[in-house]
Formats: sequence, C-alpha cells, structure tokens
Amino acid sequence: MSSHIAEIFFRRSRLALWGGGLAIAIVLPLLFKSGFVTSLLCQMGIMVIFALSYNMLLGQTGLLSFGHAVYYGLGAFVSMHAMNLIGKSGGSVTIALLPIVGAVAGLIGGVVLGYVTTKKAGTTFAMISLGIGELVAASALMFPGFFGGEGGISGNRVIPKSSFLGMTWGPQMEVYWLIVAWAFIAAIAMFALTQTPLGRMANAVRDNPERAEFVGYDTQRVRYLMLILSGLFAGIAGSLNAINYEIVTAEALDSHTSGAVLLMTFVGGIGFFYGPIIGAILVTIMQIVIGGLTKAWLMYFGLFFLFMVLMAPGGIASVIAIQRNLWLAGLFGRMVPHYLAAAGPILLTVAGLVGLIEMTYALLAGEGVGAGDAATEVLGAELHLNSPGPWLAALAITLVGVVLLRWVGRRTGSAWNAALAELHGDKA
Repeated sequence: MSSHIAEIFFRRSRLALWGGGLAIAIVLPLLFKSGFVTSLLCQMGIMVIFALSYNMLLGQTGLLSFGHAVYYGLGAFVSMHAMNLIGKSGGSVTIALLPIVGAVAGLIGGVVLGYVTTKKAGTTFAMISLGIGELVAASALMFPGFFGGEGGISGNRVIPKSSFLGMTWGPQMEVYWLIVAWAFIAAIAMFALTQTPLGRMANAVRDNPERAEFVGYDTQRVRYLMLILSGLFAGIAGSLNAINYEIVTAEALDSHTSGAVLLMTFVGGIGFFYGPIIGAILVTIMQIVIGGLTKAWLMYFGLFFLFMVLMAPGGIASVIAIQRNLWLAGLFGRMVPHYLAAAGPILLTVAGLVGLIEMTYALLAGEGVGAGDAATEVLGAELHLNSPGPWLAALAITLVGVVLLRWVGRRTGSAWNAALAELHGDKA
C-alpha cells in the first residue's frame, strides 16, 4: 500500500473507528457474560466521559485543574436526589433521562464557580481550582442534609413507572446499555465541539493567549465557556455513576477523584481526542482488576506513570500517532523486528520486578516473618521468604532482563532514530 493510499485510508476511517468502537462495546459483555466484566465495562464507560470532559480543560484549553471532581460530584448528588424524588412521587419520568439532570447540575456548577476560577490561567488557575475543590469537598461533611454526611446518599434506580423500552434498570446489563448510549452521545458531542469556532479558539488560547487577545478575543470568556461545558459533561458522568452504584458519597467530590481523572487524561495523551479514552480504560483496569489481584497495585501504577513521564510524555496516544506516521511513510515494517526483539527483555525485567515487589509486600505484611519453614503464597507459588533463594532468583531475572534490554535497546534506539530522521526528512 502506497503512502498516498494509506493517507486516504486513515482520513476516511474516522467513521469506521466510531462504528468499530460501538461494535466492541456491544460485543464485549455478550462474549464474556460475566457480572464482574459488565461492572468493569460500566465503570470504564463512566470514566471515559469524565476523562474526555477533563481533557476539554487540560488538552484543549491548557487549564490544569485539580478540582474537576466538583462537577462530577455535583452531577452525582443532584441526580441521586432526583432519583429519590421520582421514586417517592411515583412519577413516570424514566431513569434514562437522569443524566440530563446531572448535566444541568454540572453546568450550573461551572457557571457559579467557573467565573472566579477562569479569571487567570496557568498556575493561578490550578491553585484556585484546588482551593475550590477542597472547599466543596469539605462542605460535603458540613451540609449533611444535601450530601448525606459520611454515609452519603443512596437510592433505588428500579422504579416501576420509570421503565423505558421494557428496561426496568434492575439488571446490570440494562444499566450498561444506558451507559454505552450516553457515552457515545457525550463523546460525539465533545468531538463535535473541537470542530467548532469555540473549540478552535480554545486551542488558540492554550497555545498563544496574547495573540488571541491581540486579534480581539476575550481569553477569559473562552476559558469560562469551556469550563462550563466541561462541567456539563462531567455532570453526565457523575449522574451515570449514581445510577450505576445507587449510592454517592463525599469521595465523588474529593481530591482523589480529581487526581485520578488527571492521571487518566495524562497517561492516555492530552494532545489527542482519543487519548483520554485509552487512559480511562487502562487506569480503570489497573484500579479494579490489578487492584483486586494484588495489594501493590498502587506501586505498579506509580512505576507505570513514572515510565510514561520519562519515556512517552505525550501519553499512549502519542506513541500510537508516531506508529501511524511510520506506517504512512512505509517505515513501520522496518521497526517490527526491533519491537519483537525488545519484547523479551522487557517481559523478563517486568517479571523480575513484579516478583521482588510482591515478595517485599508479603514480607512487610508479616506473611514471611517468623514462619519457620512454612511457605508463603506469592503470585500463586509457594515460596520460602526466609531463605535467600526466591530473592536471588527474582533479582537474577531482573538483572538479566536489564542487561539484555540495554543491549537490545541500543540497536532499537539506533533504528528508531534513523526511522524518525527519515520520516522528518520526507516531511521536509
């Protein structure tokens, strides 16, 4: 396939990607037929909306927010109150429309809080957003009438007269279809926004606010509008979270939630629309799947985040974009053997590190101390942590992996630099 044909293919594949994503979302729960997988996919869909809404600030407008959970939490709490109101009144309003309530709550939150927050950009905006986030999170315990105090607010999404198209919202699968529908509606709306004059001006304010002001645009107004719309979509995510779990606590408002969505967006790639989608899926898997397998998942996530900052600061999406450019230039095939050669040492190094980390966590937990000859189960294997054997084996595997990785890495790095030089030369 020539470069020209490949370029045409990628330009016309956007609709196919949207359709393929929808098809995957529909097929996955049908393939696995597991309650755990369905719940995991529900959380992924919610976090995709939340991360995309955050990227409207960080990626599109250049606003680093430490309090985006405020709009997510407000959408969740208001939706939960609306759900309980519908249940008490016996109304016929369907739960499927509840995310609209969350959207309005997030929008109003953006209107009220955003005017002050967006007065300045840069570090000032980040600090103000952090202060407002902490203020609202503290209010959750100060006003238990609305926020429910430490226990939060719970509800019941199964309301007899609120069924829609035969769905009662009792089964988790029905909630999943609702989340998929709203996730695609929200994602398409946010993508469409990037193609509007407001979306283009947000990029201009991000890249060169002085020049944007020079040509007559009010940069504060652009930031304000983007924050309001970002709050709207964050409110949708919060509302879906309330429907999914049927309980909302103060955790939805705190800095941990704001930090999590920041990491999702950064790991996925803030410079690309699909970056936060990748980040939301990956971080959700790490939190739920890996978190359920090991107590050391935070250590793994920290190491992974450090690796991304050092090796791919543009996020996973930037790596994908580079491979796409290599493919278009006909250079990707040249790199495949080098990627395969590096895969073995990488897996070996990771295996050794995982063994050392898991044994260390087991030892610190007291599972291998004072146990005599008793074995401790680590990663499904019975190991004697009081003896040096397992430690030396894990250390040896790690060292061999590192040595091989350095040897292969030099060759891969040389080939990588040559491919990028040729790629940039072709573009020039």
